[in-house]
Amino acid sequence: MKEISTARCMIAFCVLGCLIIAGARCLCADDRWKTPDTLTFSIIPTEETIQELTIYKPLIDYLSKCTGKKINFYMPASYSSVVDAQVNGWVDVAVHGPFSYVIAHKKDPRIVVFATYKKQEGYISKSGPGYQSVIITKKGSNYRTVASIKGATVVLTDPESTSGNLVPRVVFTQEIGMPLEQYFKKVVYSGGHDLSIMAVYDGRIDCAFIASHRFDNVINRSVVQKEDFNYIWWSATIPQDPFAYRMDLHPQLREKIRRAFLTVHEEPTCQAWLDNVKAEKCVSMKDTDYDVIRRFNRIYEAMKSRNEKQ
Repeated sequence: MKEISTARCMIAFCVLGCLIIAGARCLCADDRWKTPDTLTFSIIPTEETIQELTIYKPLIDYLSKCTGKKINFYMPASYSSVVDAQVNGWVDVAVHGPFSYVIAHKKDPRIVVFATYKKQEGYISKSGPGYQSVIITKKGSNYRTVASIKGATVVLTDPESTSGNLVPRVVFTQEIGMPLEQYFKKVVYSGGHDLSIMAVYDGRIDCAFIASHRFDNVINRSVVQKEDFNYIWWSATIPQDPFAYRMDLHPQLREKIRRAFLTVHEEPTCQAWLDNVKAEKCVSMKDTDYDVIRRFNRIYEAMKSRNEKQ
């Protein structure tokens, strides 16, 4: 009987030990997830900082309501700065450009897209979760065709812009059969689609590659009109700007963030935001939806490598 009692004690001790280890493992697993009191939300720079904050305030308030978290709005100076901020874990949720998202995801696979806009039909934009890269020139100028802009000055947006750099350097250069620097007299970067548009409008630059939906935003500000420009080249449709969160956020928190964006069209206070960004609602997206951008990037990297060897 004593031996049985001793054996039972040993079994109980082993079971208790297993439970303690299992509990410790659960605690370690929980430690993987971040549940911050404040979420930091960021967007790629497209307009003036104050205006962007005003435009996004209804969404920020709704995101706070749905998650129960305070929201810190971070407006970076460039596409790369929002990428770096999210890669380094300081930004939790961000609106990227398609190309900058691909760069961010490559640097840290824990940055994953979950949604994007479904845009309304605009002045030059089509409806749906996509947009186009467009070459614009000023109405009344001699630049009315792709052939006519050879030797002109052109402005791009940002090295990590999709429609304002990647597509021009991959798709457009394949059509003209040479790098941009050979086709144009001068190639410069503006830092924002609105700045590119105004550079053409003011006559400081001959032509610009811009995003169709960003162009619509500038028209909505009543700064320029559609009739002020020529539209001389259009790319195929590009998937819209991805909304991405970090996967080290707690799964329940990520789901609250995702649901906030996907139900934003049901929240009356957010109609002003939807109207400002000319969107009907937000729709789900997955990482593979941006494989086309990865293909463009591979072509771009191969082109740069060949040019460096020449």
